[in-house]
Amino acid sequence: MAITAAMVKELREKTGAGMMDCKKALIEVDGDMNKAIDLLREKGLAKAAKKAGRVAAEGLVDICMTEDGKKASIVEVNSETDFVAKNDKFIQFVKDIATTALASNKSTVEELLNEKYLDTETTVQEVLNSKIATIGENMNIRRFEIFEVENGKIAGYIHGAGKIGVLVAIETDSDSEEVFTLGKDIAMQVAAMNPKYISRDDVDQDYIAHETEILKQQALNEGKPAEIVEKMVVGRLNKQLKEVCLLDQSFVKNPDLTVEKLIKETADKLGTEIKISKVVRFEVGEGIEKKEENFAEEVAKQLK
Repeated sequence: MAITAAMVKELREKTGAGMMDCKKALIEVDGDMNKAIDLLREKGLAKAAKKAGRVAAEGLVDICMTEDGKKASIVEVNSETDFVAKNDKFIQFVKDIATTALASNKSTVEELLNEKYLDTETTVQEVLNSKIATIGENMNIRRFEIFEVENGKIAGYIHGAGKIGVLVAIETDSDSEEVFTLGKDIAMQVAAMNPKYISRDDVDQDYIAHETEILKQQALNEGKPAEIVEKMVVGRLNKQLKEVCLLDQSFVKNPDLTVEKLIKETADKLGTEIKISKVVRFEVGEGIEKKEENFAEEVAKQLK
């Protein structure tokens, strides 16, 4: 039987499932609408779609690394509630996604969703839909990144039982365990202090111009003379850059050292160069607007 666009549209309206999933279901059951609805429900696709509008702002971050420490992945998987995020099956699912991402070499979530889940013939998307149907909450794989170095090590750190995750790529010729220890310390630094940039060289000029203008207006509003405002702005901007640039930050374990000095001391000790080439920090739910629930209002609405 020929599957028309109208049939796909009707099935989408009845189930809320995706267009391609609806088309595949109709083809599989030879155009029988009721059987297609049942098939989508059996696969958890219809149920998953109905939950897709809910805000998933909780969840976990996890990392996965190769044994040689040359390659690693970091992923964020979201759920609606922290209760689900603490579920052992959800925790294992996030670990499996990190493992799948590391092996995939994909760069987008859409590509990752079409990858085979671990060593199975099932796609990541199909497993995700199954988890949604079983657990009864909306979930999504929000983002991931893959790091790889030729010479050096990748260090990772998970904070707060998976609420914050960090990867740090270190370029160096040394294979010393001290390099990995340094990377771990820097990853903890990034988790705690959340720098925007690695060094001042990475700071984009738009950021500098924007902050300079704000600081200038602040100084003028404070009634400072125009002739000294420029010098004040330079001083305040330098102070701000020390906060947002990783290498300029005071080391959390020893405030007498900057991160840059810590790296130099380790490099001098090992007799080699050490460079932080890449850093990524994922914090669960950052940037997601969470819906504020008011239970009393919800009950009142139901009673009207």
